Amino acid sequence: MKVSTLMCLLLATLATMTQGQTRVGFYGTTCPRVETIVRNAVQTAVRADPTLAAGVLRIFFHDCFVNGCDGSVLLDGPSSEKTAPPNVPLRGFEVIDAAKSQLETACPGVVSCADIAALAARDAVVLAGGTSWQVPLGRRDGLVSQASDTVNLPGFNDPISVQIRKFADKNLNIQDLVTLVGGHTIGTGACVVFSYRLYNFNNTNQPDPDINPAFLPQLRALCPNGGDGSTRVALDTGSVTRFDNSFYTNLRNGRGVLESDAKLWSDPTTRPIVQRFLGLSGLLGLTFNVEFGRSMVKMGNIELKTGSQGEIRRVCRATN
Repeated sequence: MKVSTLMCLLLATLATMTQGQTRVGFYGTTCPRVETIVRNAVQTAVRADPTLAAGVLRIFFHDCFVNGCDGSVLLDGPSSEKTAPPNVPLRGFEVIDAAKSQLETACPGVVSCADIAALAARDAVVLAGGTSWQVPLGRRDGLVSQASDTVNLPGFNDPISVQIRKFADKNLNIQDLVTLVGGHTIGTGACVVFSYRLYNFNNTNQPDPDINPAFLPQLRALCPNGGDGSTRVALDTGSVTRFDNSFYTNLRNGRGVLESDAKLWSDPTTRPIVQRFLGLSGLLGLTFNVEFGRSMVKMGNIELKTGSQGEIRRVCRATN
């Protein structure tokens, strides 16, 4: 009797431990070609427009930081997450749509949009020259998408203390922060989100002292004072479509474009991790491509909806 009671308790504990978790190979029997189908959709899009790699990667990040990785950023609507200022510049939704359409033909009603976003982000990184990683799957799609919830997203002018808190709220540590922000090695930022650094930083009528004086004229030429705020500028100068660790080299050299990025080097809390990515002597080195995959898996498990939670959408832009 005691043995059977113990077994019941053990099985209940194991069920609790496995509930709400993703796993590699989740669609092994229900949709075995899922990874190939998503990869082909991303490959078609990125080969036609290499800048879409950064867009697809950002979609996953912006999804996970708002109510977890549940595809809520993909939903259309007058006050959905898509309409919030930090999400308006997002690109690549059509890539997710294309993959979903093909998956609904191959295995209808099986693969969530949230999982497609996770796979597409990985595939975008690989197509940009990054290293692959295994993506645990099994997420369900959320039913709610509200612009007001995007306050959780890290901001372009957040000080390091705020960035650390926002990441910690999602069970991500300081190394995860520095690693995931390294995704800015591909992609661009609009002049409107950093031009204040070039002309009137903190109401001083002077540029941000973190900017290398030799880099300042280049940024000012791209973003004239009072110019077009929608002009896009590479976040990693010289490597806008190549996934590598040159982003950290640029930070060290005072060539960070966003204030939040530049602070990773100027703040003593985060600088040692940047130094480790750069392999500076006296520090245990970190390999960016390896750590990026690890942190992406960790981020991909934020506030999961699994089991009977949420739904499997038929189209990614609307709930069923």
